[in-house]
Amino acid sequence: MAITHNLGFPRIGAKRELKFALESYWKGLSSRNVLEAQGAQLRQRHWQDQFNLDFVPVGDFSFYDQVLDMSFTLGNLPERVRGFQGDTLDNYFRVARGRSAQTAEDHASCCGGVAAGEMTKWFDTNYHYIVPEFTADTQFKLDASRLLEQLAEARAQGIKAKPVIVGPVTYLAIGKSKDDSDRLALLSRLLPVYGALLDTLAAQGMEWVQIDEPILVTELNAEWQHAFNIAYHHLKSSRIKLLLATYFGELRENRYLAANLPVAGLHVDAINGFDDIQPLLNLMPSFKVLSLGVINGRNIWKADLNETLAWLEPLAKQLGDRLWIAPTCSLLHVPVDLNSEQKLDGEIKSWLAFAKQKLKELAVLATALNQGRDAVKDELAANRAAIESRRHSPRVNNPEVKAALAQIDAQLGQRKSFYAQRAAKQAALLKLPKFPTTTIGSFPQTAEIRLARRQFKAGEIDGAAYTIAMQAEIARSVREQEVLGLDVFVHGEAERNDMVEYFGEQLDGYAFSEFGWVQSYGSRCVKPPILFGDISRPKAMTVEWTRYAQSLTTKPMKGMLTGPVTILNWSFVRDDQPRSVSCYQLALAIREEVLDLEKAEVRVIQIDEAALREGLPLRKAQWSTYLNWAVESFRITANGVADETQIHTHMCYSEFNDIIAAIADMDADVITIETSRSDMELLDAFDHFKYPNEIGPGVYDIHSPNIPTERHMVELMKKAAERVPAERLWVNPDCGLKTRQWNEVIPALTNMVAAAKTLRATVA
Repeated sequence: MAITHNLGFPRIGAKRELKFALESYWKGLSSRNVLEAQGAQLRQRHWQDQFNLDFVPVGDFSFYDQVLDMSFTLGNLPERVRGFQGDTLDNYFRVARGRSAQTAEDHASCCGGVAAGEMTKWFDTNYHYIVPEFTADTQFKLDASRLLEQLAEARAQGIKAKPVIVGPVTYLAIGKSKDDSDRLALLSRLLPVYGALLDTLAAQGMEWVQIDEPILVTELNAEWQHAFNIAYHHLKSSRIKLLLATYFGELRENRYLAANLPVAGLHVDAINGFDDIQPLLNLMPSFKVLSLGVINGRNIWKADLNETLAWLEPLAKQLGDRLWIAPTCSLLHVPVDLNSEQKLDGEIKSWLAFAKQKLKELAVLATALNQGRDAVKDELAANRAAIESRRHSPRVNNPEVKAALAQIDAQLGQRKSFYAQRAAKQAALLKLPKFPTTTIGSFPQTAEIRLARRQFKAGEIDGAAYTIAMQAEIARSVREQEVLGLDVFVHGEAERNDMVEYFGEQLDGYAFSEFGWVQSYGSRCVKPPILFGDISRPKAMTVEWTRYAQSLTTKPMKGMLTGPVTILNWSFVRDDQPRSVSCYQLALAIREEVLDLEKAEVRVIQIDEAALREGLPLRKAQWSTYLNWAVESFRITANGVADETQIHTHMCYSEFNDIIAAIADMDADVITIETSRSDMELLDAFDHFKYPNEIGPGVYDIHSPNIPTERHMVELMKKAAERVPAERLWVNPDCGLKTRQWNEVIPALTNMVAAAKTLRATVA
């Protein structure tokens, strides 16, 4: 009998209940008891959604981030918050976002506002985790209270629980040493705490624990491979069975290692790592469970159940009870319930599966394996019809787009002149001061903006009234920037719901959900558009808004666009053609918008590629292929303009030192990046790589409510000036300001402008 289980479930709730509960608590509008009650209610609901599984994950629910949860479980708190004696949850939020609830503390006190933990992407997903911090002196101490409380809840509800934790080697690998010490040297201190945790879970009557080690799908040197042997030989004495879970890719050269670790079971991604399956069958001991991720946990397309059964049935006969089946990874990365969608096009909806539907697909596969296909013949027939409908739909395939794609050549991605020549022309035209100031694009999405958007979508106001409302917000943004004294303005993006969804709504080949939210970090949720067909741009998307904003000021106004790679990586992308093909289609569409902005006399155009690094394959051997088409796509988008038009791009919350040469190849005139949380460490690459163009290292961490001081920003920029010539430095926040409030933004930007003035006077 094939065993069914799940690796994790979305925690935000089908209607983003967790988001609203968190933000209410942080604002001091609700109590901790209310927040915890909402968390308990979500856990109960989600466990019931998974009740028919043989094993249900427990511990995957988090109030912010599962990696941060693991840090607190291991007692690995940053030194700056260790002295806090108050509520643990408030200390948890201090690490996550710099401070907790407004009513939980005196913000002027020593622990009121602290530096938030560094945040980066979870492997190649758009989920952000709080990076564990280590020093040579780091000690660990078990605190299993959070996990034990959730297990008690699950037992009370009759749940067949499988606790979920991050494995020790992955935990060290994804963390950062703050003093350049060897992270692996901490393994001997860490393992006893893991051992104690496993013993604690065993004492609770748990049979299995899922221990996530996705780092196994990356290229590991001999030292890190050896660390796996050390770790799991240490933990093998535990009285609980370990299911070691890998996902997001192939094991490849790590197959032998993974197959022979002393654990009771191994989970592999059978979609992205299909070629691992047969070698693993030859390598694994005959007693070990093999769990196969057979339903894609990263995308929303229905699985081809008949095709899956064709290769899965022989394995079921071979493995018997040793075969477990599950989604490839946690369902954290997909929306909760397709049945919530009442406005989605019916045909496109028939091609999709969200988290709850994916678990139903899993149940159909299990029934077919355990009872025969006839037991689910109707479900399999309906699945086949949906797969064929999508495969042959004329809405998916556009011959005109394919013809345009065939005309792409190398010249399309080349600027007319080299950077030095362009820079001189741009300087003469824009007349910017040294250390010019700007923001990344968005300003706060106020209650008034959200109300107008809701009214417009509901038909309560017409297009003309909506335009007037948005123009009023744009005018406010321009006025504020005039008062602040910024050098290059933005229009504030009041009309945009999301930097990807906004463009997708205006491109052919996209569809949109109403409740297709997924967690990006903390309370931040995104609703990725659904890229289902060939992409084209019917009309201009941003020109009129930008033209209106420019009419209100004599300062340069940036045209704000999202780049093709980011639109691709932040969408649910079609899986019936290479991602590179879809990216080139997007590049051609956004290129048309760039050229229309230039015709409208917009002389500064920012094309955000926040997700460039996110799309990197997990194995470095595959990087060059991805970077070649990703960088070319950006260049196709950006490089049809005149020398005088200044092209900016923006990247946030990604480690990109190891791809700095590819970023330079993008040949943007100005790049803005996140550096404030990392204390300018992301500029280390410039010690050895002479970046040729201009750069704005972010000095204002917009993901924290803390307001940076002028002195702090000056110090950060002086660090930057040690690596990049001062005449090529810009001063800007880390990212857009849509999630902040005006009462935070104004003082922060006031300090930023003051910092730029100080720098002009003091830095040669």
